Amino acid sequence: MTTPAEQADPTQCDREPIHIPGRIQPHGLLLALDEPGLRIIQVSANVAHILGRAPEDVLGRPLDALLPAHHVDYLRETLAREHADQNPLYVWTVQPDGAQLPLDGLVHRHAGVLILELELARPRAEPAPDFYRMIKLIIAKIQRTSGITPFCDAVARETRALTGFDRVMIYRFDTDGHGTVVAEALADGLTPYLGLHYPASDIPKQARALYLYNWLRLIPDASYTPVDIVPTLTPGSGAPIDLSYSVLRSVSPVHLEYLANMGVAASMSISLVKDGELWGLIACHHGAPRYVPYEVRAACEFLGQAVSLQLAAKENDESYAYSIQIKDLTAQLIQRMLQANPWHSALLAEPPNLLNLIDATGAALCFEDRIERIGATPDAHDIRALVDWLAVRPEFDIYATSSLGADNPALAHCKDTASGVLAIPISRAQNEYLLWFRPEVIQTVSWGGEPAKAVSRSEDGLRVSPRKSFAAWQQVVAQRSPPWQPAEIGAAVELRNTILTIVLRRMSELAQINANLERSNAELDAFAYIASHDLKEPLRGLHNYAYFLLEDYHEQLDEGGRAKLETMIRLVQRMDTLIDSLLHYSRVGRVDLAVQPTDMTELVHEILDTLSPSLARAEVRIASPLPVVRCDRVRIREVFQNLIVNAIKYNTQDTKLVEIGYLPPASGAARQPRWHTFYVRDNGIGIREKHFETIFRIFKRLHGRDQFGGGTGAGLTIAKKIVERHGGGIWVESQVGVGSTFFFTLQEEE
Repeated sequence: MTTPAEQADPTQCDREPIHIPGRIQPHGLLLALDEPGLRIIQVSANVAHILGRAPEDVLGRPLDALLPAHHVDYLRETLAREHADQNPLYVWTVQPDGAQLPLDGLVHRHAGVLILELELARPRAEPAPDFYRMIKLIIAKIQRTSGITPFCDAVARETRALTGFDRVMIYRFDTDGHGTVVAEALADGLTPYLGLHYPASDIPKQARALYLYNWLRLIPDASYTPVDIVPTLTPGSGAPIDLSYSVLRSVSPVHLEYLANMGVAASMSISLVKDGELWGLIACHHGAPRYVPYEVRAACEFLGQAVSLQLAAKENDESYAYSIQIKDLTAQLIQRMLQANPWHSALLAEPPNLLNLIDATGAALCFEDRIERIGATPDAHDIRALVDWLAVRPEFDIYATSSLGADNPALAHCKDTASGVLAIPISRAQNEYLLWFRPEVIQTVSWGGEPAKAVSRSEDGLRVSPRKSFAAWQQVVAQRSPPWQPAEIGAAVELRNTILTIVLRRMSELAQINANLERSNAELDAFAYIASHDLKEPLRGLHNYAYFLLEDYHEQLDEGGRAKLETMIRLVQRMDTLIDSLLHYSRVGRVDLAVQPTDMTELVHEILDTLSPSLARAEVRIASPLPVVRCDRVRIREVFQNLIVNAIKYNTQDTKLVEIGYLPPASGAARQPRWHTFYVRDNGIGIREKHFETIFRIFKRLHGRDQFGGGTGAGLTIAKKIVERHGGGIWVESQVGVGSTFFFTLQEEE
């Protein structure tokens, strides 16, 4: 039987549309206005309770029908003068007719709607304190602390003194979204939460986004009854009103249940933001309902912004010495790389090397299809699997994890050497990476209650509920390493940037060398053509005069003389053949290719028809239909013909088998070329592995001049030149006495 936990969706909290609840908290009144007329288009239903006016009497009326005209005029002046987009502004405190208490007015624009919120202002028994002076003293006090922990302790104490909440916590988010209470100030008798961890699900993703919009969030009474907005949908847009920046926005029922389970009757949170990201919260809890006046909240919001500006400096206090050490090692390593040849040898040589740069137990460099390792690392196969996995995930430009197994379960077995991984790409296209590794460190984590959310049944079916106990709950955590520090990630990025600079410089140098080589090859081809062409004429003279001597002076020559002349004629003829081959080879390098779509199946059939007299004792088959490829039809015909002729020529079997086929292109990144691989396979005499490169050299034969029908030894060299001019490659796989397979590649048609 399926349990509720198996049926419920644990991510439902992440998808709850908390920015459009259609309701507000009851400690104020919300008015949605159009502009420029300031006509009321939506109103919270508690307008009847606060102002004694029914919603239907208010809707469609101008704002000055509800508030004094001079206050409305001042609102217009404020909107013309101040920036109110997505930024609630305090306008005035007003007490219109029908209101029993003054109302603090806050206004902002969002999603095309002007939203005016009127909070009930609690009367004071004594004059308001000088919050400017208080905040100035608080900031001066916390600035004198050194290090992030004393800093957070001071912020918690001063915030509690300012607000009077029972408990004030500094709650810091980890890189994985979990949170930890890193500082706390609390009333006597309360159970401390300091050091407890809380799961990421306690504050869903969309709630964290709203904390970046609203720096302060107040729930004065967690047991409130929500107030509906009338009408539910905004006239004109037909959508629920977006309350992302509203101070009165109603809270998720799940969060209210969470607070009730903690015994919290009122809460306030102040966002702490570092480098545009939510670093943590100043979380305030109270055991009874507690309203915080606007001026106190404004002071707290200012305090939160001041604390946020100090976070980076305070965190750097603790890591400064380590950062200086890393920067010094980085400079040394970069200097050695600039002097080393090849440059990457410096990364794995004697210290300083990759392992000295970052606190890791192992490191690896994946470069130019090689994997070089130092220290304790996964094996080469697992490292290759890791970089292949990273290369197809663009979100991992810099990959830093404490738990590789959680991100990639297929590599969880590497935990003893690589639970923690820091990977920096040198080239994604080539799967070239710098990697550092850390093993798992078994640790015990204290959570604020068991972190798993419970599943319960409601009228709407199954729902995820917050936990009911927040007593310390310990968990043994495995397959996790210590986290990578920002200074370590920064050093890795700096090293990568230096490597890219070195590689680009070497590529520029190599490009110049290649340009010079291409020019030299072109000159050599031209020289070979001219020299070969010029040699033909004296060679023909030698041939003719030898032939004339043999014919005209046949009777005067003895047998030895005639044999020498016949040998001379054969040598001249062989030299003529060699020169023809050299001319052909040089022409292949000089003549432009006539590239066109070519049906390779049709081309091979034409070749077989031409060679049919030579195929009497051969069995030739095409393994599968061959594709259409853009190439020079005449030149590729020459490649196939040479390989097929050789397959028959170098074969002593009674039945000579020749198979022609191709391997389809492998799937790869869209930016990379894809290749057709063609092959010609035979059951001939085979080739020893030590000769696999030799056979492609011009005029190089592995057998006697007259064995296997003779030849110049230029055929494979010309075939190689043709394939390379098409941008491909050619190679052989062979076993002596079994046969050979020649492969060559042509790029897939774009």
